[in-house]
Amino acid sequence: MKNIIFFFAVWMLASYAFPQQSNWRNYSNMKSTSDIAVSSDGIWAATSGGAFFYNQTKDDFETYGKYLGLNGTSLTAVGIDKYNKVWFGSVSGIIDIYDPEAKSFHSILDIFNSDKASKSINGITIDGDSVYLAMDYGISLIDSKSNFFYATFFKFGSFTSNIKVNKVLVADLIYAATVSGVAIQKAGETNLLAPESWNVYSQTDGLGSSVVNDIEFYNNSLIAATDAGLSIFNGSSWQTFIGVTGIKIIDLLKVDNNLYILTANTLLKYDGISLTQIWTTNSSPVRLAYQSGKGLIAATNNGLFIDEIFISPNGPQSNQFINTIVDGEGNFWSASGKDVTGAGFYKFDGNSWINYNTTTYPDVYTNACYEIFSSSDNTIYGGTWGQGFLRMKGDKIERFHGDNTNIVGIPNNNDTDFVVISGFAEDSKSNIWILNLRAADKNTLGMLTSDSIWYFFQIPEDQVSGFTEHLNLVIDPNGTKWLNINSDSKTGLVYFNEKGTYKNTADDVYGYLTTSSGLRSNSIFSIVVDRRGDLWVGTSLGVNIISNLSSIVSSSNPQLKISYSFPVRQQIINSIAVDPLNQKWVGTNQGLFLLSSDGTQLLATLNSRNSPLLSDNIISVAVDEKTGRVYAGSDEGLTSFDTPAILPVESFNGLNIFPSPYILKDGSQLVTIDGLIRDTDIKVVTISGKLIKEFSSPGGRTAFWDGRDEEGNLVASGVYIVIAFDKEGNNVETGKIAVIRE
Repeated sequence: MKNIIFFFAVWMLASYAFPQQSNWRNYSNMKSTSDIAVSSDGIWAATSGGAFFYNQTKDDFETYGKYLGLNGTSLTAVGIDKYNKVWFGSVSGIIDIYDPEAKSFHSILDIFNSDKASKSINGITIDGDSVYLAMDYGISLIDSKSNFFYATFFKFGSFTSNIKVNKVLVADLIYAATVSGVAIQKAGETNLLAPESWNVYSQTDGLGSSVVNDIEFYNNSLIAATDAGLSIFNGSSWQTFIGVTGIKIIDLLKVDNNLYILTANTLLKYDGISLTQIWTTNSSPVRLAYQSGKGLIAATNNGLFIDEIFISPNGPQSNQFINTIVDGEGNFWSASGKDVTGAGFYKFDGNSWINYNTTTYPDVYTNACYEIFSSSDNTIYGGTWGQGFLRMKGDKIERFHGDNTNIVGIPNNNDTDFVVISGFAEDSKSNIWILNLRAADKNTLGMLTSDSIWYFFQIPEDQVSGFTEHLNLVIDPNGTKWLNINSDSKTGLVYFNEKGTYKNTADDVYGYLTTSSGLRSNSIFSIVVDRRGDLWVGTSLGVNIISNLSSIVSSSNPQLKISYSFPVRQQIINSIAVDPLNQKWVGTNQGLFLLSSDGTQLLATLNSRNSPLLSDNIISVAVDEKTGRVYAGSDEGLTSFDTPAILPVESFNGLNIFPSPYILKDGSQLVTIDGLIRDTDIKVVTISGKLIKEFSSPGGRTAFWDGRDEEGNLVASGVYIVIAFDKEGNNVETGKIAVIRE
């Protein structure tokens, strides 16, 4: 085997087939429901994170995201037509139509592609084959059978053009609740494009407020829900209805002889005689519905309110994924945010989510968790905004803060208990290092040993005037700590190495890099060490690559080599993750980029237009090395997908080759060869030993064959032997694949 002459084919070349991303999934918080529609067997909900269907019979949820064909992400409206198709409207103007029988989506992009500045669909009303859309600029009318746009009505009487319509009611005439009042189609008028075809009424005509949120008929009278109470129409003017004034009425619903009235926190019932309170809530209800089996249903920011409980699909607590990791057991973790924006942190094990916050786990103490880290023994560390940090092993949560450690926080009126931990790293001795933002005592770095001893370190570059902020702590293979600094007088990249002498500062080495050193920008958002030991620095103007890092500790005059990645030279780099092939997944404001291991080649560009990514603003990226799964956190939610970049096995233990039999048509489907060691060479031969194809794996656990020979021809039907071996030919593994040529 050692005498084999290798033919090395780089995996990106045409001679080597390599699959792209697969098994896409979207994850988002679906508690914040904006609209609901009731069917015979369940409830459809439009949410800020997609759509879901609550099946009452099974008491479970089906969720729908972009990976299933739902193009709108932040949904605002939902309706069901007479063909049982479900219509969804979104903030962006995208209309998605779901066919439950075919289990498929169809999207209408006319509004989304229009030149309107504001395109939100505020309500969907369906009457026969007509779908009325309450828009931010009027009313659009669509045929539900052909999906053809009939018209859009921009001007109602004397109201200004392009006013926001909150709700459309269709009875004998068309009625519109707008931010300027109520517009009513004149009897007999069919040219609704003409402003004079509408009668309009505002606060001067007796409405409690010109902002009308809903309209409904009750006892043959038209009722308007306004920002200042209820109004009833007498045919020419309006007056206060049942004495409800001075409060914002959000929604109305007529059920039998009852009128249900929804305010910002209360549900009222009027039975024609008296007004009673049904319930109160602090969960911001926005819409009412009724179903004979479940009764009243409210859409709130905490899920559906049914039978006096809140229900929603399992998911992350928030759509904020500002800092993400995958631990050694394959669990995905995310921090949510600082200050009042924080929602704790969350864990996904591949099947379900666990949300850690002050409600579910009081020991978390604060929801302002904005940094997350996993050590080599899968202990989770969470950095908080003001309350130190958490250490979690299993379900045991420990807090480290100013009262039980010597960590000193941000100076504020002689109070230094506000401790913000903005970074974590683990060194080769399993010590945990923390980054203390704006420490009053200038002890920027803290180190906690495995036997619970603390050491603290000052960085000379911190001795500057004004507040000094630090972010993005990493440790390179030489023990050098890297972080970025922001102060009144300095911004850039700082390195520090105490050389393992924790109490002796005389041998400390440190330095400060800026644009004058070769950085693309002093605004740094991400730092990561790759598998070669090079430092990758994400800035506001692309990526810098810093190599020869050992010179920091081996020379009094370190000669760092600083280059940059040309393909992303003008991008704002929010996050960088390294996969098992040493490729870089780079999150930017314009999508997710895959770079070659040295940064010279752009291998893939993913965005919200060519993939199920929920947004182009990719804030965080994490990679599961054992499965090749990539997680991309955006400002609209989380997306995951599988890649072939899987950590190789240490030694051969059998090959898993699939599919088998391999039905060969055109070579578009690939054979997967799983169970490889790093940098495996592969031969495909016939039973008689004739060489068919020879190539090299990308470097990870899997490789792929497209059913072609060395000349690019599709092979004949038969059984083929796959031989995998290392570069020296000392380790060999074989397997078989049956090919059926169609």
